[in-house]
Amino acid sequence: MKSPLEYFYHWEASFPNKPFLRQPFGKDWKVYTYKEAGNEARRIVTALRNLGLKKGDHIGIYSKNCCHWIIADLAIMMGGFVSVPFYASLNKEALNEVIIKGDLKAIFVGKLDEWGDRAEAVPENVKVIRFPHYKDNAQVTQGFDWSDLIRESEPAQNLPAPSLDDLWTILFTSGTTGSPKGVMHTFMSPAVIFEDEMKYGTLGMKFLKEHTYFSFLPLNHVAERVAVEMNCLMMGGTISFAETFDSFIRNLQDTQPAFFFAVPRIWTKFQSGVFEKIPEKKLNTILSIPLLGEFFRKKLLKALGLKNAAITLTGAAITPAHLKDWYRKLGINLREVYGMTEACGGVTVTHYGEQSSTNVGKPLPGSQLKVDTETGEIIFKVSSMMSGYYKEPESTAQVLRDGWMHSGDRGTLDAGGSLHVLGRVKDVFKTSKGVFVVPNPIEEDLSAHELVEQVCVVGLGIPQPLALVNLANTFVNESQEQVESSLRELLEYANSRRNSHERLKAIVICRETWSGNNNILTPTLKVRRGKIDEVYGSSYHQWYDSGKSIIWVN
Repeated sequence: MKSPLEYFYHWEASFPNKPFLRQPFGKDWKVYTYKEAGNEARRIVTALRNLGLKKGDHIGIYSKNCCHWIIADLAIMMGGFVSVPFYASLNKEALNEVIIKGDLKAIFVGKLDEWGDRAEAVPENVKVIRFPHYKDNAQVTQGFDWSDLIRESEPAQNLPAPSLDDLWTILFTSGTTGSPKGVMHTFMSPAVIFEDEMKYGTLGMKFLKEHTYFSFLPLNHVAERVAVEMNCLMMGGTISFAETFDSFIRNLQDTQPAFFFAVPRIWTKFQSGVFEKIPEKKLNTILSIPLLGEFFRKKLLKALGLKNAAITLTGAAITPAHLKDWYRKLGINLREVYGMTEACGGVTVTHYGEQSSTNVGKPLPGSQLKVDTETGEIIFKVSSMMSGYYKEPESTAQVLRDGWMHSGDRGTLDAGGSLHVLGRVKDVFKTSKGVFVVPNPIEEDLSAHELVEQVCVVGLGIPQPLALVNLANTFVNESQEQVESSLRELLEYANSRRNSHERLKAIVICRETWSGNNNILTPTLKVRRGKIDEVYGSSYHQWYDSGKSIIWVN
């Protein structure tokens, strides 16, 4: 087995002029070849050593995805340091917490929406290296300038490959609750994942005609780090980035990647964007017409930036069956990956060439999986398991027992050995009647409606649950009366499928969009149920007692 860095060395030596990183600047793209990226990374290694850093020191990366993120990560690996990447959306307090918890000696600061008071989060003894400035992003003036360090430093020579037992990275979990924990992985984790993939072809990487990737989900998250960065390093591929939120679709269209990974919220956004331009019923009619349907399907995929997408993955949250079914009409097979940071990515996956609607696939090679008969908790073993939480042995012992990871997720295994995830064990709540409600199946029924973009079922302390929703942009084309009528029909449908204690009292339309800015969504776009209760919980009784089936709130 080889580390990702050894694969990079191979591609750098064999195909030095092959495009490795593509960074958009307006309509133009700056391209780094393998040789150019390796040269810059080696110069940064020299600069870090000159700043007094030693092998094994922890170095942070605080930036949105960009070419310098990857080059900085290469330099950290080349120099024998340990990478500790962070979400670019962290505020001052959260950033300071993980910098201190991660024992950082230095931090790369780069492409950010905001900097400002975050400079105060970095202790004086932590050296700051700032990436070259990206237009329309925050201006960082602290620390050492990347370009100056590149110019003043010679490329480090004779850089050895790391031992697979060396600590590779510490990934701090975003978490929907509680304080972030630093998940430690050695180089063995990505090495064994890739070894198994090349042997069994579960994801299908070795069957791709080209290895082109589009990186936009946070690179510090294990899914993007492994699925995009590590896969690219190991397969000798090319990574392209998005310049801004507004240019996302244009950049994706220019890339047309062969491999594309997104979370359910992104796949839903794509679908909503299509429905804004063409109603679902009309689209279904067009797609059902021979020749015309195929022509329109190809045109639509090109517009989405997915005409070459041979591998399309979804994960990080449960993907509704209706969403997978809709994308199949376009010729896109959304294959689910279920995993955790602690597993260095996937535990189960819809295998290459297979389809799934309601399950999240079968265990990956080297994975063992079972469901606790009493609690329904998913428990697993993987060969890429974390070595523990950084400086938190008690927390490690709580979840990792005799080599088995206790996931905190609820699920079932079907007769074919596929896993069905029902949600978090802690998501289940008890109503004031003393009965438990599992929210996720109810939410899936509601999210299938074209007017519903986000949904969270709540009910702690009231007799019957409520469904809080954000409406999709398509609702602006309808009157309030039409929206309410449509949602009443949805409420009736959802309740007809439920036991009496699970039936919704009302649908509550929240006008404020849930996002990372108001801390209701995690950086991976999952709803924080605890935050929902914190923001809206004081109104649950009032909404329940109102007698209304559809309620609008600010």
